[in-house]
Amino acid sequence: MDLKALIDGEFAEHLGIVEATRQAIREPLAKLAEACVTSLKSGGKVLFCGNGGSAADSQHLATELVVRYRLNRPALASIALTTDTSLLTAAANDFSFDEVFSRQVEALGRPGDVFIGISTSGNSPNVLKALEAARKIGLVPAGFSGRDGGKMVGLADPLLIVPSNVTARIQEMHILIGHILCDYVERSFV
Repeated sequence: MDLKALIDGEFAEHLGIVEATRQAIREPLAKLAEACVTSLKSGGKVLFCGNGGSAADSQHLATELVVRYRLNRPALASIALTTDTSLLTAAANDFSFDEVFSRQVEALGRPGDVFIGISTSGNSPNVLKALEAARKIGLVPAGFSGRDGGKMVGLADPLLIVPSNVTARIQEMHILIGHILCDYVERSFV
């Protein structure tokens, strides 16, 4: 294996997806950013969820809003629905794993809040059920996805789709998109 060729290939693929993603998500990201600012300025919150690496992204982005991204400003209400192991295991045991996030959206979400479900395929059943709950309650039902958007298409609005079939590239773009979102939101509160 030629390590230098591998490195060059990975960077080249990443850079191509960066440009394609920039073009694909500009409008839905602007819509999501404004919804987050509107919600937070009116006393609402931003809820995140996802599985695996997307769970880690949920926790990362919620933390950026509560603590800070770059600037010192008031704490912003945000929750990652991926962190309470007692709740997750009880909901999975008593109901099903498909409901671990929707139960939390029902309990914690209020009309005007923003819910962001993250799924690289767009087909994670528990994220889809949480989006359905968010819509029913009156939250802004947003999503980050990849590939063709999967079953999140028509359910998440806005939906930010990374135009790639490679999970690693999709995850890289999700955190970049999330950082841009946090940067804009944060600047709205300084």
